[in-house]
Amino acid sequence: MAGLVQYVVLRKDLQAGLGWPLGALVTQACHAATAAIHLHYDHPQTREYLHELDTMHKVVLEVPDEVTLSGLAETLRQANIDHKVWMEQPENIPTCIALRPYRKEEVHGYLKKFKLLK
Repeated sequence: MAGLVQYVVLRKDLQAGLGWPLGALVTQACHAATAAIHLHYDHPQTREYLHELDTMHKVVLEVPDEVTLSGLAETLRQANIDHKVWMEQPENIPTCIALRPYRKEEVHGYLKKFKLLK
């Protein structure tokens, strides 16, 4: 499974500006990651990633706001990078993006400007 990673990208402003508790952010990341795995379950890289449950690798990044998250989603869509934008319901708020598992070198260029979530 060398090199497979699932990237998760969360909006920082949900906590910093809108006062969402940490648990709510973690929940958004979990929803998005699970949904991306489900949607792309039959992809060979997803199957390979899930084969070794104890060595799965995720990287959680942050974006400052909804505009940046939406821009990233559009960039990923145009590049045909498989991902899921998680929309919190019933408010219909985009909170998070999770990619299906990829080899780091395949997607790092789209994500390298974002920092690890703090």
